[in-house]
Amino acid sequence: MAALIAKRQGFGLLRALLVLLGVSVLCSVALGTRDGHATLDHRSHRHRHPGHLSLHRHRQRTGKEGQVLHRSKRGWVWNQFFVIEEYTGPDPVLVGRLHSDVDKGDGTIKYILSGEGAGTIFVIDDKTGNIHATKTLDREEQAQYTLTAQAVARDTNEPLEPPSEFIVKVQDINDNPPEFLHGPYYARVPEMSNVGTSVMQVTATDADDPTYGNSARLVYSILQGQPYFSVEPQTGIIRTALPNMDREARQEYDVVIQAKDMGGHMGGLSGTTEVKITLTDVNDNPPKFPQSVYTMSVSEDKVAGEEVGRLKAKDPDMGDNGLVNYRLIDGDGMSMFELSTNSETREAVIKLKKQVDFETKRSYTLKVEGSNPHIDPRFLAWGPYKDEATIKISVEDADEPPVFIASSYTFEVEENAPRGTPVGRVHAKDTDVANNPVRYMIPRYTDVDQFFSISEDGMIITNRPLDRETQPWHNISVSATEIGGHHQDTKVRVNIKVKDVNDNSPEFATNNEVHMCENVAPGKVIETVSAVDKDEMAHRQHFTFSLAPEVAHNQNFSLKDNRDSTASIYVLRKGFSRLTQDVYHLPIEINDNGFPSMSSTNTLTIRVCSCDSKDSILSCNVEPYVLPAGLSTGALIAILACIVILLAIVVLFVALRRQKKEPLIVFEEEDIRENIITYDDEGGGEEDTEAFDIATLQNPDGANGFLPRKDIKPELQYPIRPGVGHPAPNSVDVDDFIKTRIAEADGDPTAPPYDSIQIYGYEGRGSLAGSLSSLESVTTESDLDYDYLQSWGPRFRKLADLYGTKDCSVLDEDDSEDS
Repeated sequence: MAALIAKRQGFGLLRALLVLLGVSVLCSVALGTRDGHATLDHRSHRHRHPGHLSLHRHRQRTGKEGQVLHRSKRGWVWNQFFVIEEYTGPDPVLVGRLHSDVDKGDGTIKYILSGEGAGTIFVIDDKTGNIHATKTLDREEQAQYTLTAQAVARDTNEPLEPPSEFIVKVQDINDNPPEFLHGPYYARVPEMSNVGTSVMQVTATDADDPTYGNSARLVYSILQGQPYFSVEPQTGIIRTALPNMDREARQEYDVVIQAKDMGGHMGGLSGTTEVKITLTDVNDNPPKFPQSVYTMSVSEDKVAGEEVGRLKAKDPDMGDNGLVNYRLIDGDGMSMFELSTNSETREAVIKLKKQVDFETKRSYTLKVEGSNPHIDPRFLAWGPYKDEATIKISVEDADEPPVFIASSYTFEVEENAPRGTPVGRVHAKDTDVANNPVRYMIPRYTDVDQFFSISEDGMIITNRPLDRETQPWHNISVSATEIGGHHQDTKVRVNIKVKDVNDNSPEFATNNEVHMCENVAPGKVIETVSAVDKDEMAHRQHFTFSLAPEVAHNQNFSLKDNRDSTASIYVLRKGFSRLTQDVYHLPIEINDNGFPSMSSTNTLTIRVCSCDSKDSILSCNVEPYVLPAGLSTGALIAILACIVILLAIVVLFVALRRQKKEPLIVFEEEDIRENIITYDDEGGGEEDTEAFDIATLQNPDGANGFLPRKDIKPELQYPIRPGVGHPAPNSVDVDDFIKTRIAEADGDPTAPPYDSIQIYGYEGRGSLAGSLSSLESVTTESDLDYDYLQSWGPRFRKLADLYGTKDCSVLDEDDSEDS
């Protein structure tokens, strides 16, 4: 509305100016006419400057009296015209008037206007030279127009004045409000900033002419956001206006900034923009525990590492400014509990460091400190940036399994102790307040053979005698269960050592034979024997050796005890011979001197061997006793060679006998009966009598009655018997063919016995089909009636003729005649 009023006021002034301009023009025209000069007129805007180029014309006119008249100077050069923008009157705006001195007002001069907007925006009256603007002009679209004026003769278009260029300038009015091109704006400023801290700068633009008047002179002011922020009127810089603005109290502010032209005076146009200002966080708040005392509880059956509870200090700051570190600083539970920080929830987590015992201590106290790791030095005076809290932890009683007094037990028992011998006692007790009795047992998987059992009071006893040499240690477990409780049990390791008893006799360490030369010298040691004992040897205990009483006075060998658990065997004589005796058995008694003392008799085997002069053993076998005196080594080799040769001959003969024999009768490859020929052609049915030629079954080599043999030498060729007839090559009489072959086989003295024909005429009991043998059907009359084939139609007429009663009788007569 203010802008509209301003425009109306401007238009009123414009009209007043136009009236004054009209008056002045009239005066100037009158003066010009009076002086006899042609003038160029523009209402109140025509200027004649000495510096502008002017076209001066001098005309000489001769009067009746012959005088020469001189005219003064005249001008046809235009500087510029002005027109106010946004004119909205009903009539076109008169911009100016073109006029030439040669124009006498009789209409013989024509004024022409050309250039930017000529004919569309600007029109000229070609008679009077008045220029009007037909459209509303906007300076922000185009500030000026360049036009060219020309005066010509109307009838001949001959130029009367040279073209003159001039400018029409659009004069600005305040018709554009200021605009913020980049709004809305977003800004950030730290909380607790000092007054006057710069937040950001906003800038507006005005499309009006900054060089003309105050249309584009802007002034900034704040419409919304006070008293927190302010703006500088000339620069648009937004600054904080209040101290100690707290983000935790309010984080975001919506500020509205106005830019107004005309220097901010009344009637000026304005534009606004919104600025969203966010306070950023600083560490201005210390952490604070919501409670000064926290209570927690933990059961005594919890193991180390389990969580007891959590607590968290509140810090309204954000990010790193709100981080809180926790630590235990005091309390009697610092050795039993530990503290850690959850990285996601930033909570202090209290965990068990050691297992607690309700019966030992029932409550603990801890003191926790929470502090900020990142402190802003500007706010140190607001500290301290830490807080403390007390944690009281109570231990809850749990039904625990019994506890053994010792972590493990070790007992000893002698081997071979009778059944029921006590081994040792274990003891467990219920640590709960109820102190219930305890029941003991030995898990069978730890004592598979059930060597032990346990009584109600924890005494372990043997179930049978133990053998140390078989198993010196027994490692078992004993479990204790609370009677009347939740059947929780605990186990303890029990190691039982079987103590040794001297119950095993000593024996030789090795059982090897002793080899002795035949020519051994008397008094020589041929062997040093030692002993072993499965029992444990006591300190200073050793073995003693002696000859058995039955050989104590033998004349061949003697024994000397070396007092170090070994004994030496000596030879008493010379002249040993393998032929006389090759093996000697020397019984030796060994005593272990234990308690009780154990002894055993072991036999030492001494074999006599042949040796060379250096006492090196050559042979210890018994060959001279088993070989005859007159049989030498060469004879033995000859006998073995003969046996090998005989065996080779037998093997060769058997191999030759087992070779496969070839067929006795040679049939050449041309014998069609030994080939299978497959034809994929279908026959012509029952009426096709030419499908098979019986001649293909004939052997070409047997046509003359002779077949070559492989098993005999063909010394005699048998001629063809004249009484036997052969069917013609193309004959189809199968019966004649078979009979001929049978007759040949029966009359051939060289025919093997396996060349015969087997007839199987029995198909099995109960078969309704009867015999399928074609040979039997030739000689046996069928009892079946085939007369029904006559009623099957022409397709089965051939079968009816072959198997009918009439045909069968005819065939029988033919057969009898042939035979």
